[in-house]
Amino acid sequence: MTLTLNASSRLRRRRGAPGDPLRRAVVFGAFALVPLLLSGCAALLPKPPVPPRFHLLDPPPAPTSAPASATSARPSAGPATLTLVVNPTRAAPGYDSTRLLYQRQPRQLAYFAYNEWVDTPAHMLAPLLVTALQRGGHWRAVVAAPSAASGDVRLETTLLRLHQDFSVTPDQTPGKLPSQVRFTLRATLVDSASHRVLAWREFDTTEPAPGNDPDSGVAAANRAVQRVLVDLGGFCADAADRSPAP
Repeated sequence: MTLTLNASSRLRRRRGAPGDPLRRAVVFGAFALVPLLLSGCAALLPKPPVPPRFHLLDPPPAPTSAPASATSARPSAGPATLTLVVNPTRAAPGYDSTRLLYQRQPRQLAYFAYNEWVDTPAHMLAPLLVTALQRGGHWRAVVAAPSAASGDVRLETTLLRLHQDFSVTPDQTPGKLPSQVRFTLRATLVDSASHRVLAWREFDTTEPAPGNDPDSGVAAANRAVQRVLVDLGGFCADAADRSPAP
């Protein structure tokens, strides 16, 4: 009996009794390391990408009873008899992109990370042109190409530049002054029957941005586009008044 009890006691000591302090410390330490190991593995996993923010060009504001500028409010020389077809806007190299572009050095374009247009600015401009020109009242109808409708005059436009400008002169400090947006649009009016160029013009405008971030650039870009739409309406109205009735 004594021999059996001594053997059992030695076996329990070898395996470690349930109440052994050393065993309890080892078990507690193992459980404590589990969250650390899991957090370490999570840190090694790739982080999910930052979703981009998408921006729009605003449509022309609805007409109001308030008097507009002399350019847009000039009365027509007679009843509107011509139909204007607005071709899709083309884009100059480098600007046929949904990226929000900016410039710090001459002849160098870059783009903001995580900020994009919902579509290329050239594609977004076409419906804005149609809306603005139709509201002017100088055309019998304004339609967007491609269309089954035929027109008397065709408007062709090219987006030459639309970017946020951070470039500075030697007496300025980078980042200290608000940026500005540069927008340039070339417009050409063509007689549909003779294919003769009736008139052309480049609309170049610079709009100060309220800050140096992408949101400020988008706000300034929208103001620049609205200003050019007004000037373009006056330019096309002059051509409509000079063109003979069909």
